[in-house]
Amino acid sequence: MLHPQARRAVEAAAGEPKVWQTDIDDARRAARQDASRAPREDVAEVVDLDVDGVPCRLYRPADARPGVLVHLHGGGFVFHDVEVHDPAARRVANRSGLAVLSVGYRRPPEHRFPAAPEDVDVVLAWLAREGAAHGLAGPLFLHGDSAGGNLALVAALRNPGAAAGLVLIYPFLDPTASFDSYTSAADGFDPREADWYWQQYAASPDDLAHPDLAPLGADLAGQDRLAGLPPTLVVTAGQDPLRDEGEHLAQLLAEAGVEVTATRYLGQVHGFWRHPDVFDPAEPLTRQVAGFVQLLLER
Repeated sequence: MLHPQARRAVEAAAGEPKVWQTDIDDARRAARQDASRAPREDVAEVVDLDVDGVPCRLYRPADARPGVLVHLHGGGFVFHDVEVHDPAARRVANRSGLAVLSVGYRRPPEHRFPAAPEDVDVVLAWLAREGAAHGLAGPLFLHGDSAGGNLALVAALRNPGAAAGLVLIYPFLDPTASFDSYTSAADGFDPREADWYWQQYAASPDDLAHPDLAPLGADLAGQDRLAGLPPTLVVTAGQDPLRDEGEHLAQLLAEAGVEVTATRYLGQVHGFWRHPDVFDPAEPLTRQVAGFVQLLLER
């Protein structure tokens, strides 16, 4: 059942064109314009960086603790960017007390798979090599929502031991759309849109089965890659077609012996986390993320 705030949001978006009916450049500009109107908290330091060719934005709160949280934005791989996620990244930095590095990875259809995960690898290599010189020494955490959750998980799998913790907010993982929530919980997120995103991201049909694009495939389910993952927080929304794939991942992690916490936000829809002015649970979720990271730092 939809939360009343989620119901109003779904009703307000009902007349909007589907993603395949929009011009991609126009939709990207509209997302930036919408984000520019969102409240933005002050952060002690905000600076744009060129990280070996990958544009990033660093947010350092006052009295930042040692460590860095790498944020990978959602948007179906195609949409959103560092600017669109600026308000959310500021909140994460302020709540967690950690420096946040928001990554502007390359997007399809201009740059198809594996451009995005390769860019994340570049950023992680730069942090390992030069992070201390930029005041970013200490534990590294990977954080992503939706498509960014996919990239965060893939980054952890591609770079074993690099991350001290992993936060996945309604991760976008399954190109086959085979879970029941694609028919039972598809409120405000048309499953046909999900398929369109995957088609933009993949450079070839074979890519849709590649473990670095579709990390719920047989390669992952074999457990060997999973066993080395760090403590992980998986968050899902109750009325989101991606719900079941995220929760299936949490089950696989638990079975592989990974320390995993899974939380479902009842009645919420995909995308709610970025909009605390619309969805009351967005702020508690941000504080849950901060608490999870702080708990790992205190060990």
